[in-house]
Amino acid sequence: MAADTCRGVAAADRVGLVLNTRQSRTTEVSDSVVVAVDPQTAYERVGDVTQMGRWSPENTGAVLADPGAPVSAGARFVGSNVRRGFRWQTECVVTAAEPGSRFAFAVRKFGIGKPLLPVAIATWEYRFEPVDGGTKVTEIWHDDRAKWPDAVVSIYDRLVTGKRGFAEFQRGNIRRTLDRLKSELEAEATSA
Repeated sequence: MAADTCRGVAAADRVGLVLNTRQSRTTEVSDSVVVAVDPQTAYERVGDVTQMGRWSPENTGAVLADPGAPVSAGARFVGSNVRRGFRWQTECVVTAAEPGSRFAFAVRKFGIGKPLLPVAIATWEYRFEPVDGGTKVTEIWHDDRAKWPDAVVSIYDRLVTGKRGFAEFQRGNIRRTLDRLKSELEAEATSA
């Protein structure tokens, strides 16, 4: 598919694609960037969820349920977020922790001061693939609100994002996250 095409355009450093559409809404978007570091280094940085706020335009940090333990599948953390002045927290569960290859987590609770409302919101996934010049990092957002009616989603998404839907909004967030990640990791690599 389009992701395979990206290998031939590695010099362009990125490719964006929409993967899955459900009726009237897109439920999955992704984008990629080539970062001049090895896959393990990229994985270690992204897998440290306490640092995600350094790259994400919305996340301001995270606290692991068990800060001393390695982050592995099943680990839980609370993410702090802000959008347009509105602050909230989410409880997330790590669903994949494959060093140098793949990291993913599912957002499963939402709340203003504390994530209390159990609701499947989204799954975020990061893939790390060795390519010429470093690592192709792919960030994927999947809308886990499958039980929400499309009409409700349409109204809600416009209110909270100012866009036609979360897919359009997340495309921009993913691009900004990847650009910031690339910039920071490559700056660190050249200063080391």
